[in-house]
Amino acid sequence: MTKSHSTPTFRPLYEQIKILITQSLVAGEWRPGEVIPSELELANRFKVSQGTVRKAIDALAAENILVRRQGKGTFVATHTEEHTQYRFLRIVELSGKKEVPVNEVLYCERGKADSTAAERLGLKRGAPIVMVRRLLKFSGEPLILDDIYLSATLFKGMSEALINEFDGTLYSLYESRYGTRIIRAEERIQAIAADETAAKLLGVAPDSPLLDIDRVAYTYSDQPVEWRVSRCNTTRHCYLNELG
Repeated sequence: MTKSHSTPTFRPLYEQIKILITQSLVAGEWRPGEVIPSELELANRFKVSQGTVRKAIDALAAENILVRRQGKGTFVATHTEEHTQYRFLRIVELSGKKEVPVNEVLYCERGKADSTAAERLGLKRGAPIVMVRRLLKFSGEPLILDDIYLSATLFKGMSEALINEFDGTLYSLYESRYGTRIIRAEERIQAIAADETAAKLLGVAPDSPLLDIDRVAYTYSDQPVEWRVSRCNTTRHCYLNELG
């Protein structure tokens, strides 16, 4: 290993290489959708065997950070590809059928992080944030009410017009406009009663049961970049999670 890289020696060698590759991704050396150097080139770069590099890349591919393409090489995963655009959308019809939602942005405003937003986003209380409220409509019917919170420093210039003009998902927007790719998310799920605002926007009676999904989305190095609270009408839909 070259001395120019600081690597924790207590980790298996392939995990050390995985960390170094991730550091290059964080630094923007390879952008989403771009091909990374070959296993042999990386092995020479890091002074390890090709097998060690292959194991590190396999681990990153299993985490949807890299994508192997037969005969073409290994690429940085991206949210702009059709089969990955809605990877984090778990609400489907009761039959299991997946639908492509239509976004309706209700507002995009600036504010200051309260204690909860600060904790979720790893910010100081009072830090500037962007607050987005939107409806996701399935087959023309409002199904999900999202309240989304972002660091105003990280997402400078985020606006209702920008979101509406962008042809793609929010995660694709984060990636293409701000160079921030969502790698993973943690969700807390509970049943709640619809308050007046959610009931009106989702077209249900007040106190109707809704599914509340509290999600924190992370980019490389486990940096939280988005906090999202979704209230979902599951009268004809459900949350589908594929395990294993």
